[in-house]
Amino acid sequence: MFFELVVGYRKAHPPGMIATTLIDKWIFVSLSELAMILISAVVVYIAILIYTRTVGLRSFSKMSAADFAMTIATGSLFGATISSPSPSLFMGLFAIFCVFVAQWAVAKLRVQSRTLANVVDNQPLLLMAGSEILHENMRMANITEEDLFGKLRESNAMNFDQVKAVVFEITGDVSVIHASDADAQLDQRIFRDVIDHERLFDQCGHGG
Repeated sequence: MFFELVVGYRKAHPPGMIATTLIDKWIFVSLSELAMILISAVVVYIAILIYTRTVGLRSFSKMSAADFAMTIATGSLFGATISSPSPSLFMGLFAIFCVFVAQWAVAKLRVQSRTLANVVDNQPLLLMAGSEILHENMRMANITEEDLFGKLRESNAMNFDQVKAVVFEITGDVSVIHASDADAQLDQRIFRDVIDHERLFDQCGHGG
């Protein structure tokens, strides 16, 4: 019985026809589907603007790991909502709203609780102490020397002697602190949450 069903299906849907149908679905789109995408994109975009104005400037700041996760989640939900009938438009809007609320709540709680901030966030990591490259920390962060040199070039550091510190931030950004003045001093308060920050001041022998 099963074999007969398979044979009957193959006769009604020859391989060439199946391949053509799949290619059509992959490449082409109907006008009604294009209209759905356009309307969904406009509605979701306006909703995100409203959410951002309501929650505040912190929405896409990427100042913490929670902010970064929120940015990725919003982008993913935006793409899924406008390009597919599932999730529905209302479900997508509600999901994005929930992400904004969660990010706002976490940001508020981080301000009130240092313990929660430590749980939610990673710690920044020192990659260079002055002109010394901290290879062990670079291995921890999975960063190569080529990656590091690229960031030094982006920051217009002309040589290692100008570099005071390089920090791998919790958002994935790399901060390069450099100065042409060899006597420029670092303030310890700025680096107090950075892993291995002591090496900056052990080496330099100064700080604020």
